[in-house]
Amino acid sequence: MLWALAAVIAAAAQTARNAMQRSLTARIGTVGATQVRFLYGFPFALLFLAGVAGATGEGVPPPDLRFFGFALAGAVAQILATGLMLLSMKERSFSVTTAYTKTEPVQVALFGTVFLGDALSGIGLAAILIATVGVIMMAVKPGERFSAAGLRPALAGIAAGGLFALAAVAFRGGILELGDRSFVLRASTMLAWSLGLQTLILVLWMGFFDRKALTASLSVWRSSLFAGFMGAFASQFWFIGFSLTAAANVRTLGLVEMIFAQVVTRGLLSETTTKRELLGMALILIGVAALLMLG
Repeated sequence: MLWALAAVIAAAAQTARNAMQRSLTARIGTVGATQVRFLYGFPFALLFLAGVAGATGEGVPPPDLRFFGFALAGAVAQILATGLMLLSMKERSFSVTTAYTKTEPVQVALFGTVFLGDALSGIGLAAILIATVGVIMMAVKPGERFSAAGLRPALAGIAAGGLFALAAVAFRGGILELGDRSFVLRASTMLAWSLGLQTLILVLWMGFFDRKALTASLSVWRSSLFAGFMGAFASQFWFIGFSLTAAANVRTLGLVEMIFAQVVTRGLLSETTTKRELLGMALILIGVAALLMLG
């Protein structure tokens, strides 16, 4: 059950990272704030890898072509998913877009079965569906209307969830390619490679097409370091979870992030929680509990 602890830690760290990135967006723009996650997280990923390699006494596993393919696919899918998510948010509310992208666990289950053979039991799939319905209940408010004009952002949000799902499956595939090394070392190796590739891709893209955002992201390095650390820290534990069980299990348990975010928001704004939101939380917890019982 170590994967469950890893997923909960990752979800909590990701909640903190998202809150930090939100404050940076107003200062350096969306692209610049996105780059912070990778650029300032990469050095910490290297430190994590060096620390784990030293503690285990194992050498860093050399990547083969299949590992590199998985790492590159996951890195690119995650970048594209973030772009589609932001596109959806321009036309729909944050909460509705969240509901679209949080269809990810269902898509992870599908892709994991197809590409990695991570078959789930009927109970496991039911748990994923229950938790996903809980997220939608929390995110989509009563009275929200959907029209033909909303089709594009809906498709963009669902596609973002699909790309996030592909990224998770690709990262797990790469971790499995590293053989019988320590699960923590394999997770740390994938983290270093993925963040390194994402940093390189975005720096090159911004250098050619958005130098202003690149310069802005470099100018706020002091306030960005902790956000980068929390991002790398969250990913480290996501990848530890991927090294121990199917990505669908990890990402479904990670839906507790919605509850963490709700607690933080309500605590800061002193707002009450509606019955609908409480029911959504309950469904998430039921789905998560069912997964843990399958353990």
